[in-house]
Amino acid sequence: MIMEKNQEIINDLKLLVDIVNDGKEGYTSAGEVTDSLELKALFLKYAAQRIAYAAELKQHIALHGGESKNEEGGILGILHRTWIDIKQALSSREEVAVLGAVETGEEAALEKYDQILEKEILHADHISMLQKQRSGILEALKEIETHQVRLEKL
Repeated sequence: MIMEKNQEIINDLKLLVDIVNDGKEGYTSAGEVTDSLELKALFLKYAAQRIAYAAELKQHIALHGGESKNEEGGILGILHRTWIDIKQALSSREEVAVLGAVETGEEAALEKYDQILEKEILHADHISMLQKQRSGILEALKEIETHQVRLEKL
């Protein structure tokens, strides 16, 4: 029973590693397609934040006897980055499209964090880290939405 619980914890945390690496890759891709220095800086800031989140998650995976070698995200990230590329190519207002794609990615990340945070007892030893990371993602989402609204008004 304890081993099964531990494996569930490891699997949940590995899923979050995939999610934050998807975010890192998404922000990196978004930074490459924008000409705005302000957005480039914003995207780099959040890419670096996701690198730190992945490191924290991997430490907790190791504490539970697991290992995560993922540095690049999962299938969701690949699809998300492709979506950014397509939207960027088709749109005459590239930055709005890129911000919209990033927003979609962050909403998906919040959903995954919420699902795992519902298992509060299972993740008791690292619940504060998960809550802090979720808050950081929510903060990023709000900042992205603010930039998007501002650009849409131009």
